[in-house]
Amino acid sequence: MDTKIVLVGYMASGKSTIGKYLAEELDIEFMDLDDAISTKVGLTIPEIFETKGELFFRKIETKVLNELLVENKGLVIATGGGTPCYGNNMKDIDVQTKNTFYLKLSIPSLLERIRKEKEQRPLVTQLDDKDLPEFIGKHLFERSMFYAMAKHTIECDNKSVEEISGKIREFLV
Repeated sequence: MDTKIVLVGYMASGKSTIGKYLAEELDIEFMDLDDAISTKVGLTIPEIFETKGELFFRKIETKVLNELLVENKGLVIATGGGTPCYGNNMKDIDVQTKNTFYLKLSIPSLLERIRKEKEQRPLVTQLDDKDLPEFIGKHLFERSMFYAMAKHTIECDNKSVEEISGKIREFLV
């Protein structure tokens, strides 16, 4: 299989977890876009944000994304939560593959997940827990039109990795 499968969605929506599982099932490579960026730059994502800023991060993100999209091999790509929202990233993704999936979770589900891993999330590290629901809601509102550009939306609340992966496989072109 030499198809590209791209997973989009808000932070902590399960893109990396689902992506790894799906890639293993399909016997193709998995790539977390943030990991690819970290490798290219030689810094963690929080370090990039801290030392070089978000604008630098977004530019390198677009470059690495496009490099992955044109590779001639099967690949599951887990994007960052903001990846589809910057530049022409979502259009570029849609040009390269019809296998785009928005992993959609409710605000309460996202809140529960994000609270557990706040320290690894540069955008919310400094936020008070009480401010998270409003932050997530506002962000989702701003980003939802980009996520909706994915060819398929998978409702992920209360679903297992296996169920979500199975649903994605049903839609593969």
